[in-house]
Amino acid sequence: MSRIEAVVFDLDGVLLDSEHVWDEVREELARERGGHWHERAQADMMGMSSVEWSRYMHDEIGLPEPPEEISDEVVRRMLARYAERLPLVDGAVGAVRRLAGSYRLGLASSSNRPLIDRALEAAGIAEHFEVTVSSEEVARGKPAPDVYQEAAHRLDVEPAACAAIEDSGSGIRAAHAAGMRVVAIPNRRYPPPDDALALADVVLGSVRELHPAAVDPG
Repeated sequence: MSRIEAVVFDLDGVLLDSEHVWDEVREELARERGGHWHERAQADMMGMSSVEWSRYMHDEIGLPEPPEEISDEVVRRMLARYAERLPLVDGAVGAVRRLAGSYRLGLASSSNRPLIDRALEAAGIAEHFEVTVSSEEVARGKPAPDVYQEAAHRLDVEPAACAAIEDSGSGIRAAHAAGMRVVAIPNRRYPPPDDALALADVVLGSVRELHPAAVDPG
């Protein structure tokens, strides 16, 4: 096993307890605009890039606006929610600061660029991340490996020398496919399926358990 040089965090579900916020905002918009929301929608969209989920909301949920307008409106509403209260996972800031003392840090998120930047700044941890990548900046969202491969490329570190911190099935699959060591912290609201969780190298109960030894036991 390669020595771990860098740690690449996911954002939603790992640092932010925000998956349900995305769910609420998109469902609210769908119902306002005459779409047909269904119980599988949030699970279907988890990990998708903004290009992919806005197209899903247009094609599958039935919103009449172009996908670009749908994405912009969802981001506007998410930023307003974050301005009211940033839904930080308890212990997330401490975990980032602990690992920043031992590793170079990156972030690979399905969130749009404005949401990534706002969240990290508001949490007071932006300075710890050398690179951040939004899946809207690569060809495919999770579970494809693109966003993790791009993070490793921007860090100039081989994927095998990176550990990814993930909570969802699509994220775990993406990091594993990229060739990274995967540390899973299963999302309690939207738990990853067993076959995805089996791909993880380490499974933790919460982000409070995230220490350098969990990232690289060697």
